[in-house]
Parts: sequence; structure tokens; C-alpha cells
Amino acid sequence: MSNGKHRLDEKASGVYIIAATPFGDDGELDLYSVDSLTDFYLEKGVTGFTILGMMGEAPKLSEAETTAVMERILKRVNGRAPVVVGVSHSSNRHVHRLSNEAMSLGAAGVMVAPAPNLKTDEQVHGYYAAIADLLGKDIPICLQDFPQATAVHTSVSVIHRLIDEFPQIVMLKHEDFPGMRKLSRIRKESEEEGRRRISILVGNGGLFLPQEMLRGADGAMTGFAYPEMLVQVCKLFADGKPEEAENLFNIYLPLLRHEFQYGIGLALRKETLRRRGAIRSAFVRKPGPVLDATDQAELTRLIARQDAALA
Repeated sequence: MSNGKHRLDEKASGVYIIAATPFGDDGELDLYSVDSLTDFYLEKGVTGFTILGMMGEAPKLSEAETTAVMERILKRVNGRAPVVVGVSHSSNRHVHRLSNEAMSLGAAGVMVAPAPNLKTDEQVHGYYAAIADLLGKDIPICLQDFPQATAVHTSVSVIHRLIDEFPQIVMLKHEDFPGMRKLSRIRKESEEEGRRRISILVGNGGLFLPQEMLRGADGAMTGFAYPEMLVQVCKLFADGKPEEAENLFNIYLPLLRHEFQYGIGLALRKETLRRRGAIRSAFVRKPGPVLDATDQAELTRLIARQDAALA
């Protein structure tokens, strides 16, 4: 099982980068770039990693490739940061197998999104309860609340109920949209009712990070191609400097917003990582977006404006 040093727990904070999965121009897994990208993220100061998420193109990997990516990243990180592994799958048996494999390789915990199209609170609670029972008390779980992708609404009452029933649920990846009131409600009701406080890291590309930090988030779990910004912003909030944090965030906001576009965002993110020397190819596996010449020129202009603003 995972070494005790990096077990995911309720105190997790900072930036857990959603790692891209690099492929060559031929569409094959590029393990050299897996190494260089892992080094890049560590150099930029991320707290932890989340691998094999939706933006990590996990559904496009074979089982053998999934194992290869896990092994390669965990070996390269080598205990320097906690690694959370996305294990969401339509089959509970697959979630169980992948979770145990991840933990045996040294993962800190697993992230699980609900199966698609659950409709009622009872169904959502039942799904997560079954997964938590299946995985057992020794595998820390991050709940991924991403209704835009899953079409599943996880209510605040269900989240509270799961927190009360399963101590292994230690983190919420919050990316409901709009969802800031939900974040406030979870924090307020937990406090009022004396409930265990879990870690909340936010997604949605980091688009609302300053507001979410002010509402009680502990950090970000997203994959923006300038992770150093996310790291610095979270640190400034932790140091009690919210105005400085938001000023810095605003310099990067045009590019952040651009990269957040559904459908093409992953291609933009990978191209930016390629330009920054983190990966060798920006290839997105089919079916996936391909940038045209106008997209490339637009990205060049936004990066140049950002560089000028930072200077």
C-alpha cells in the first residue's frame, strides 16, 4: 500500500496539478515526456499531482497504458509529492482494481466521479457508499463533483452524509458551475453542525480561484499550463495577502479563460506546455481537438501579452 508519508488527508491544501498525459505525434504514449512534464510540475512548486483525470485523457488509455503512466509518474515523483489517481469508471470492479493498483504503487489516494446519469440524492449517495465500502477504510477518497461532465448533481446534504459515514472521504474536488454558494454552504453547515472539515480543492480551470479561496477552499486541483501562478496565488492567500493574490491572478486571467474553453482547451493547454519545453508534442488522442493556424496565432498573442504584463 501507499507509504504513510503521503496519505491524502483532510488537511490537504495548495495546488494538486491535473497532469496532462503526453503522446507523440504518432499518438503513442511518450514516456520521455511523462518524465519531463513531471519534472516541470515539480520545478513550478506544485504541492501534489492528480493523474489520469478527465483532462489526462484517461478514458483513451488502454489498461496497460494506464498502469505504465501510473508507474512512470510515481517513480519519477519518488515520494516528493502526493499523487492522487483518478479511478472513475462505469464498472465498480474496475474502480476497485485500479484503486488497489494505484495504492500498491505508492499513490496518496484516489479520485472518484459518480457514474453518469444518477438522478436522485439516494442514487448518488448509494453509488458513493458502495464505492467507499468496496475500497475500504485504508484508501483515501477524493469526491469529484463535476456535473458538467457527469450530468450528476451531488447535493450538499449528500456530501455531508458521506463525510459523516465514511472517514476515508477526505477531499472534495469542487467544480460545480455555478458552484460558489455550494462551497460556502458546505463550509458554513459543517461548522454549525460540528462536522469533520474535509479538504476542498477547486477545478473549473482555476477560473474562480480567488473567490473560492475567500469562501473557504484550500487550494486548486486543475491543470493550467502556468502552474506557478496557481502556486503563488494559493501561497499569497495562505499568507493573508488576498489582494496581492488576486492582482497576480488577474495578469494570467485572459490566458486562463482562453484555456478553459470546452472542446479545445486541452489542445491549447498541451500546446502551451509544449512551447514551455515540458512535453515534446501537443498531440491530443482522437477523438480530440486540433489547433489550426489561427488558433496558434491567437495563443501566441495571448502569451506575449501575458509576458509583457508580468514584465
